[in-house]
Amino acid sequence: MGEHSVVYGEPAIALPLPDVTLTAIIKLTNKGGHQIKSRYFEGPLNQIPEKMAGVQRLISSLMRRFNGESDQWIMTIKSQLPAERGMGSSAATAVAIVRAFFDLYEERLERKQLLQLADIEEEVTHRSPSGLDAATVSSTSPLYFVKGQAGVPLKMNLQATMVIADTGIKGATKEAIIAVKHELDTNHSTALSHINHLGKLVNLAKDYLSNNEAMSLGIALNSAQNDLAALNVSDEHLDRLIAAANHNGALGAKLTGGGRGGCMFAITRTALGARKLAGILKDNGAKQVWLQPLGDTEETN
Repeated sequence: MGEHSVVYGEPAIALPLPDVTLTAIIKLTNKGGHQIKSRYFEGPLNQIPEKMAGVQRLISSLMRRFNGESDQWIMTIKSQLPAERGMGSSAATAVAIVRAFFDLYEERLERKQLLQLADIEEEVTHRSPSGLDAATVSSTSPLYFVKGQAGVPLKMNLQATMVIADTGIKGATKEAIIAVKHELDTNHSTALSHINHLGKLVNLAKDYLSNNEAMSLGIALNSAQNDLAALNVSDEHLDRLIAAANHNGALGAKLTGGGRGGCMFAITRTALGARKLAGILKDNGAKQVWLQPLGDTEETN
């Protein structure tokens, strides 16, 4: 909640997905220089493609930090996260790489330092990032986040299950950010009211999450989606899946991440309802679906 409004100083809430993993493993070698193995690129670090420029800058910074330019290694990155879908793939990659280097050189890593280093990659990939993605993927609990401040862990007490669905369309975060700025430039008061309303919804959602108010949370999700659509960051693929969710038992649904493609999510009262909804979303074009329990999801609820 609050993906785009967080850039303008409003709060946001984000939830880590511990069952959807990304790992980075470094193995020292006697030859080959610095080799990267990933689903997007396999080869020398100095030949990494432009779309991974943030990764290259981060690794180069870490090598300098540890005086390890002459060390030779192979780094293998394995990810269950779809890239460019608003699920924090680039931030998760950065966090995993930082942790791998600190493990390699046997140095203790503080969380503040982890986030500062991960931001090296995010600055290249997302330009002025809020820091929300890196804070979330490196956390073990939901976070209440304001740009420029440390995320505050949230205690969650909610009987519901989240269903996350991938449209199969790459998210266009930069275009979405430009769209919001354009709305602020051309329809300032209206756009600002949507941004402020998103902040209010985040604060309401914070209470709903801790007080087991799943129905109210669902209403807030739908309201947030209306604000995001008005800010011109949704699209027909997201709209179709969100409508399918709301017509088939979801308490509420919205896009997640930058928008203009990428992923959406919905919440259901029960795990059984979530599994049924997952099948319906696939029937409506979702390319991949994940389920995330949010608390006690007894089938009898």
